[in-house]
Amino acid sequence: MKAQILILSLTLALITSMPAHSAHHEKDIVDTAVGAGSFNTLVAAVQAADLVETLKSEGPFTVFAPTDEAFAKLPEGTIDDLLKPENKEKLQAILLYHVVPGKVMAADVVNLSSAKTANDMSLSVMVDGKTVKINEAQVIQTDIMTSNGVIHVIDTVLIP
Repeated sequence: MKAQILILSLTLALITSMPAHSAHHEKDIVDTAVGAGSFNTLVAAVQAADLVETLKSEGPFTVFAPTDEAFAKLPEGTIDDLLKPENKEKLQAILLYHVVPGKVMAADVVNLSSAKTANDMSLSVMVDGKTVKINEAQVIQTDIMTSNGVIHVIDTVLIP
């Protein structure tokens, strides 16, 4: 289950780099993220966490996907350390913290104060005018539709 949640989180990050207006939504979360080109770190993390198959599954999932720039904000060495095989469970926990079961669209997010993640933790949702924050991360792109859910792009990695 933890591996599935991690894959889901990584997939969300990948999807956020894809155009939100895709008409057919033929690609799943993972393929969307890979195709976007701005979620390379997220995709690598999802692969290292063995969450690819989880995030390619039927879903639906809502992924708050941090960009490569968001990962670059982490302290130096953090990503390399998390990608080590001995830190797989920790990486999975972080990635699954970015995934919410079900499809939560931007119009739904603004009516929430929290959301339960795939690893049974809670994210804080704050809306201030047109700004939406998930914990301390600002949502910078919304409603990127995929065949198995939706991706919302965020500017900061969420740490449980």
